[in-house]
Amino acid sequence: MNPTTPRGGQLWSRCGGCASLLYRKRLRRNLDVCPECGAHSRLDAPARLAQLVDPGSFTALADPAPEVDPIGFVDVLPYPHRLTAARSGTGLAEAVVCGTATVAGSRCVIAVMDFRFLGGSLGCAVGELITRAAERALADRVPLVVVTASGGARMQEGVLSLMQMATVSQAVAALRESGVPSVSVLTDPTYGGVAASFATNTDVVVAESGARMGFAGPRVIRQVTGRELPDGFQTAEFLLRHGQVDLVVPRHALRGCLATLLAAASGGHEPVGAGPGSESPTVDSPSMQGRGVDKRDAWETVRLARHPGRPTTLDYLETAFDSFVELHGDRLGADCPAVVGGLAELAGRPVLVVGHQKGHTTADLMSRNFGMASPAGHRKALRLVRLAARWGLPVVTLVDTPGADPGVGAEEQGQAAAIAENILTLTMLPTPVVAVITGEGGSGGALALAVADRVLMLEHAVYSVISPEGCAAILWPDRSAAPQAARALRLTSADLCHLGVVDAVVPEPAPAAHHDPPAAMQAVREAVLAHLVPLLDVPTATLVRRRRRRFRRFGSAGLGARAGAR
Repeated sequence: MNPTTPRGGQLWSRCGGCASLLYRKRLRRNLDVCPECGAHSRLDAPARLAQLVDPGSFTALADPAPEVDPIGFVDVLPYPHRLTAARSGTGLAEAVVCGTATVAGSRCVIAVMDFRFLGGSLGCAVGELITRAAERALADRVPLVVVTASGGARMQEGVLSLMQMATVSQAVAALRESGVPSVSVLTDPTYGGVAASFATNTDVVVAESGARMGFAGPRVIRQVTGRELPDGFQTAEFLLRHGQVDLVVPRHALRGCLATLLAAASGGHEPVGAGPGSESPTVDSPSMQGRGVDKRDAWETVRLARHPGRPTTLDYLETAFDSFVELHGDRLGADCPAVVGGLAELAGRPVLVVGHQKGHTTADLMSRNFGMASPAGHRKALRLVRLAARWGLPVVTLVDTPGADPGVGAEEQGQAAAIAENILTLTMLPTPVVAVITGEGGSGGALALAVADRVLMLEHAVYSVISPEGCAAILWPDRSAAPQAARALRLTSADLCHLGVVDAVVPEPAPAAHHDPPAAMQAVREAVLAHLVPLLDVPTATLVRRRRRRFRRFGSAGLGARAGAR
């Protein structure tokens, strides 16, 4: 699909996707998206700005585009002649328009590329302008938004155009180091040097529906490999399935999506509060938090924790949180469905939420691998918590997994190293982390999301080094001893409060969460708020030191001291 934008003077235009004849005014009202097949025609930079930013808010950066002809390139025409023709045909000085603006009231610096200008190619002037835009964003400490549309580096400027990949990436790196957010919006097409630099190394990568992105173009790949390419190759939807972009958004929703991202990036509005008259809980003595917990049989609790009717992470995100925007992919080739995460709001403040996702039906459970994360799932979670650290957002994790994916493929892809990196990163993360064990907390797959400042646990959840069945198979004659193993493992919320592993237990509606999911989700919301609020004002160094001290006490010296005190 490669629809082109019709000339403004035409009354009718033909869709490049389905060949339908469309009334031009109707097409323009539909943001140049075909109402018949949904094909997105290309937009020029002025039209894109009009679509995305608040009316009257855009102010172009003052610095003009520099005049460059670094190698005196001549093909059929001298390079300066091509520049002159491009400027005359587009009314633009170069292939990018840069300035400051607001999107739904959120300030940003925005750079929008225009494919009409020499294929949106990345030359010295384009690189300089986008770099200046990034430097302005850094100076003003507001997010940078880059809307890409490019065939790649500008050949007429030789290797100096190649250097722009590093120049602009360096500017994006400075934003990342300083915690200034960056977002790229991929539009059709985005290839070559742009795709392999600033289009994909921003904090969040959004792709417009139908946009194509890749390093090498389809024609080159066919010529080199001699193979036919799969349907939809390099389209936004293909990229989403392969973990290369955070989300795919149709044009009509792009402005709203960008507004949500920028609002989260700017740190939100009011501080989180647990509600009028609420008080923060005392959490210094974890054993006190376990008083009054229903101490039912451990094996019965295991069965309740596994009940398919219990709320899932997506259920909590829909009810206990607000304005959720899911972010996808590990950027290495996969998007594990057993882990979901993204930006949300909690009592008016942006937070980042990531958790295991099981499902309620057999089909859901199978498609989500029963909540067992692959290395790609752990790496997606890692990428998201690092994003939270850069944007200064607190993190909430929701743990519900039998354990990490035990398959051959997971081992080939480095399952152990992926879990280890998550645990290591969470111990150092310079932002508050609250973990909630909502169902099963199985082994290292659970701990990969549960190294936190506060660890909460639903009343009928379980948390263990191994499943009862696995323990029974290893230490008992057979798996039929699973109920006995469950009792021996001390895996219930009451047990774990007593051991100091869990800071507080979240009560479930009687008899269990799956009997009244809305009440269970409200209880989780209130518990997260109550434990998150005290953490927000803790200095970063103190936060990390306390988190490390919390887990240090599980060494033999700490356990011995607590046993003596008891």
